[in-house]
Amino acid sequence: MAKKAKKTKNVTHVETTEVNVTPVAETPKPKKQKNNWDIKDRRYILKDGGALSHTMKSAGIYYFDEEKGYERELKYTTNQKTPFVDEFKGDAKLAHITFRDGVLSVPRNKQTLQKLLSLYHPDLNKKYTEHKPALEASNQVENIELEIKALNAAQNLDIDMAEAVLRVEIGSKVSEMSSKELKRDLLLYAKRNPELFLELVNDDNVQLRNFGIRATEMGLLKLSSDQRTFSWGSNDRKLMNVPFDEHPYSALAAWFKTDEGMEIYSNIEKRLN
Repeated sequence: MAKKAKKTKNVTHVETTEVNVTPVAETPKPKKQKNNWDIKDRRYILKDGGALSHTMKSAGIYYFDEEKGYERELKYTTNQKTPFVDEFKGDAKLAHITFRDGVLSVPRNKQTLQKLLSLYHPDLNKKYTEHKPALEASNQVENIELEIKALNAAQNLDIDMAEAVLRVEIGSKVSEMSSKELKRDLLLYAKRNPELFLELVNDDNVQLRNFGIRATEMGLLKLSSDQRTFSWGSNDRKLMNVPFDEHPYSALAAWFKTDEGMEIYSNIEKRLN
């Protein structure tokens, strides 16, 4: 009897290699301080200087909480961790907020008082301000740069424009000043009030107003006693009416820009030169 052949299954052996994977540590995210609040010593200054001793209101004051949508009562205490009355735990020991010689220095360990004065007190920036050296330095730099810009503009201003700008400040006295006096007062004005000075330099109506005033002072134009009408000085022929509640020379400057006004301006300019 013939024997049946045994079927043999082909088995494939696969070698496996273990790979050691080193876990990557996650970089911890930096912790952010709530409201970017820095723990440091702070100083507060009364805006009007104050007397030898001035007590700021420390109870019965309120702060509107935008997140919660209602007003919250504030009190300064020495035994609570918050100035908000609705967060108090247990009895509250009220304390005074007193400025000496217009200044109140609060050390870094008195966070309740600092936050009350820096964030929530209704008199902040009204009766007192927080002293911020970095911000004040930045503002001072801006003011100095603005002053330099104004002084440079004053230095390069022609005599007619210098007269126009100064006339806004000192009036008809400008007509009696020498060129050196004009230059000196112009530089002083630019240094004293640089922002307004630059506004005037860039306002073309300033020069037109000055032109009209000069023409009136020299008798080429005449302004009626009620300051409502401009006319020719030579024959009293009416040129324009001043709109109600408008400065006569501002109205004249605007009128010089019209078609009729430009013709009169050219006529006067030839006579002034």
